[in-house]
Amino acid sequence: MGTPTTSAVDGAEPPAALTLPALADGTELLGEFKNSGYREPPQLVRLPNGQLVRLPPLLFLVARSLHRHRELADADVAHALDRVADSVSEEAGARLTAEQIVYLADRKLAPLGVTTYSDGTPPAVVKADPFLALRWRVAVLPESFTWFVGGLFSWLFRPVVTVLMVVAFLATEAWLISTRSLADAISAAIMNPVSILLVMALGIASCAFHEVGHATACRYGGVRPGAMGCGIYLVWPAFYTDITESYRLGRGGRLRTDLAGVYFNAIFVLGLTAAYLQTGFDPLLVAVLYVNLEIFQQLLPTLRFDGYYIMSDLIGIPDLFKYIGPILRRTLLRRRADARLADLKRWPQVFLTLWVLTVIPVLVFQVLLIISQVPGLVSKDWWMMRRLASEASHGAGPLELVTSGLQIVLLVLPLAGVALILFGVVRGLVMWAVRYVRGPEAEPVPNA
Repeated sequence: MGTPTTSAVDGAEPPAALTLPALADGTELLGEFKNSGYREPPQLVRLPNGQLVRLPPLLFLVARSLHRHRELADADVAHALDRVADSVSEEAGARLTAEQIVYLADRKLAPLGVTTYSDGTPPAVVKADPFLALRWRVAVLPESFTWFVGGLFSWLFRPVVTVLMVVAFLATEAWLISTRSLADAISAAIMNPVSILLVMALGIASCAFHEVGHATACRYGGVRPGAMGCGIYLVWPAFYTDITESYRLGRGGRLRTDLAGVYFNAIFVLGLTAAYLQTGFDPLLVAVLYVNLEIFQQLLPTLRFDGYYIMSDLIGIPDLFKYIGPILRRTLLRRRADARLADLKRWPQVFLTLWVLTVIPVLVFQVLLIISQVPGLVSKDWWMMRRLASEASHGAGPLELVTSGLQIVLLVLPLAGVALILFGVVRGLVMWAVRYVRGPEAEPVPNA
């Protein structure tokens, strides 16, 4: 392969000098996505921003060979490309030329952000925009902290300890259902501003402990958890832990990481129950109910909660939402399956079809139900906010003012959530229609 000439013709700019494409700074080659639902097991690459990209084996071999031969970047470029082509050809079992290596780098790898272009231009920053994902994320605690705290609680994943904790939690749930003190505790907590603040604080602590569970499961599985932080899910503040490294694990390790959050919520329930039995302090019992609602919410498979990722890792398909369009076109419109579905194994296709045909009606029903309740909800919220504001302005103390303010915020958030959900649905439908017109494209895999 000859080096391009640098002479200009009729005043045209000379072509850029050819360079050996290289991995983008900070890019990491993770390897095979184990126990995947694809017919051909994909290879994973982690971009500098933590985003995962799924590559077919040939492209992964090209990226890995370019990285292995990076020391030849300052030597003869044509010779270096020939070496890369020979290496890929030997591993792939098919002959590739240097020109084809350049083509794959410029047309496939660089647009995904994996490598530089052959003229030395760095790739653009690739950022996924998955449907109904966490937004405006801000890392608060670094990887060193999540690694440390994961080590503190790793013993909770020893099989004997896990069994004891689950059995104790189930016994606690049976007691909670049978107790008659819960209704009285709720009534007493609602009438006391201090109790409301305490229950909310314990709920936040449970959410934080939930994220510690994900980080601990990563370390127990032998991979490094990422940073912890907070963001906005729809309109509600939410904690998160970067567990992208869990994709290095097999199906069992990924499922353990997915379930670790609710497992730690269950342990939190045990602690609250023990404290209530010792003190008889009613707000603790209300906090137990609150954490149970958190567990139920996290196990829902309709939005991007833990239940969604459990199903995703169970069938080995990273992003279920992007298959909604192909499934509906094939199932309802009786069109031929597109390439995305053809790439999947048989049983993941069946599982995914059942999920889509179940989740879509549920989501549509929820959205319609919410829309039908909006007028009444607005009227009720306005009346409640006026009452709370009136009570706060008539000699209320600082604690009552804080409590009333929090209650007003909690009343406004559902309305804002409805508006944002509707906006997200419409935006998602528009983006899906645009992608459908343009045809399927290679898409990055979203974070956990």
